[in-house]
Amino acid sequence: MKRDCPETAGGIRCQQGVATVHLRSRAGYRRAALIVSISVTLHFFLEAMPTTAQKINLLDLDLPDLENWIVAQGYKRFHARQLLKWIHKHGVTDFDRMTDLSKALRAQLRETAEVRVPEVILEQPSSDGTRKWVLQLDGHNRIETVLIPDHTGRRNTLCVSSQVGCALECRFCSTARQGFNRNLSVAEIIGQVWIAARRLGERPLTNVVMMGMGEPLANFDNVVKAMNLMQYELAYSLSKHRVTLSTSGVVPALYRLKEVSDVCLAVSLHAPDDALRNELVPINRKYPIAELLEACRYYIEGDKRRKVTFEYVMIDGVNDSDQQARALVRLLSRVPSKINLIPFNPFPGTDYRCSSPRRMEQFSQILIKAGFVTTLRKTRGDDIDAACGQLVGQVRDRSRRQLVGLKSGARG
Repeated sequence: MKRDCPETAGGIRCQQGVATVHLRSRAGYRRAALIVSISVTLHFFLEAMPTTAQKINLLDLDLPDLENWIVAQGYKRFHARQLLKWIHKHGVTDFDRMTDLSKALRAQLRETAEVRVPEVILEQPSSDGTRKWVLQLDGHNRIETVLIPDHTGRRNTLCVSSQVGCALECRFCSTARQGFNRNLSVAEIIGQVWIAARRLGERPLTNVVMMGMGEPLANFDNVVKAMNLMQYELAYSLSKHRVTLSTSGVVPALYRLKEVSDVCLAVSLHAPDDALRNELVPINRKYPIAELLEACRYYIEGDKRRKVTFEYVMIDGVNDSDQQARALVRLLSRVPSKINLIPFNPFPGTDYRCSSPRRMEQFSQILIKAGFVTTLRKTRGDDIDAACGQLVGQVRDRSRRQLVGLKSGARG
């Protein structure tokens, strides 16, 4: 432990809002994740704190928070469930239309609360049926969310953003080029789902993937609350098997996630060894592959049916050789795995190119013959810059390429 550390606890150094792990243990990781989350939340809360009383946005509250709030207003706890159903399942934002609430409660809600959804300022349809929405936030910030229907129309997957920009500098990701401004609130995350459900109408929203702008585990508390809302029967009724969180590998937060959620896990891997992953996904310099895979095994332990999905973007001449495919087989041999091979989607300013169809097929066959469930993902929405790695929004960069608590971060 360094002697200049002003405060230390359990192998964690805390200084100026930054938490650094000194002990590589599960307990140390969990404590580090908690301190990082508190640091990030407090940092943005203090800067955004209103100087005058404002109406509370009920989209920001999951069921326990809504129950606590409604009780604090002097009403019964069951009213929270009524409110939740009106807002999320029925998509009602006008309190006067919530007819099973008393007139007195509706009047109080008008005075003290609101349901404020992010504003859709642009909707772009793709030739393949994909739709991208650009959402206006405060401070000139914008985010993007993408709806991906399958060819049958029975499966509708929403790709949801968790941050304004991203502080993690994955080399192959356009979002990472935009810098980082702040975490999204619960309302801004679940608001994307609310919008998609309304735009779909009678068609169901069947899947949500936290794979949009930002690193979800760097916005831990808000993302977990939003995922809880997605799964409530009174809201969107998505099963845990229909909600997927994708991470570049914030290892301490993975241990913490195990304690509060059991949604599906996807990991942005993209390389079979530390040397290459350090270059492509720089957070690997802080949490190398061995520690990441240990955390993945911990997350799914206790359920032999569960697997971690590993995402692997195919970049010509960088990570797509037969030798690297065989290295990937050896690497994942002890982790119950599914592998998604993702064609690299180009964006302005990148020198990378996508692997050829033949090269991707040969790479996938090596994995399949080794016994891995392997999918070669079809690019969707690339004609509207809505494909994997292309989301940019509009970000007022405040990061200087550093996210509080994740100094060597990366997100792809």
